[in-house]
Amino acid sequence: MEVREAALILWEFHCVYDDLSPADAIVGLGSYDLRVAERCADLFHQGYAERIVFTGAVGNWTDTLFQASEAEAFGEAAVAAGVPDEAIVLETHATNIGENVCFSEQLLPSARRVILVTKPQTQMRCHATVRKQWPGVQALVTAPLTPFEDQPLPHHDARALICEMVGDVERMGAYAKQGFQIEVEVPDAVRRACDVLVDTGFVDHLPKGARG
Repeated sequence: MEVREAALILWEFHCVYDDLSPADAIVGLGSYDLRVAERCADLFHQGYAERIVFTGAVGNWTDTLFQASEAEAFGEAAVAAGVPDEAIVLETHATNIGENVCFSEQLLPSARRVILVTKPQTQMRCHATVRKQWPGVQALVTAPLTPFEDQPLPHHDARALICEMVGDVERMGAYAKQGFQIEVEVPDAVRRACDVLVDTGFVDHLPKGARG
């Protein structure tokens, strides 16, 4: 199995893309990828919700990328895309997906349906996390409609993308055991692809202690 084939198997595993319907709010999960904010703005303009919560502090990949928090950077991008300031709520303390979800729930106590927008390759983790951390809401997960070939960015290249996907597969079991997310069945084909990529050296995002 070649690297590209293995990476595409992981990409398909991580990409969820739920069917969308109108919701009480759109929740944009902060990251290094401003296309998530643009996708939130598109959904707002299409009438899926009347408010957007952007959630995110500063992470390992954004501490030198933005001048403020991820939420603030995303908010600015959404305003630039035509979303009015008054439709945006910023949550600037979350440092991981679990906190993104929990802190957003605190801001949206009466929400019954939300659309969570994240990076394409983070959808499975988001899907599993929200079902554990916010079980009382109907959560629809989506992302920018970016093909695999176009997902790498100048500040997060193809190697970083593949390492990120490998690391997130490795975290699935451990995070479920720790109560961060529901259990996710990882198909054998995904595990084999992950093994190929680890053996090829895509190990930069592996959890500490993983694979010896």
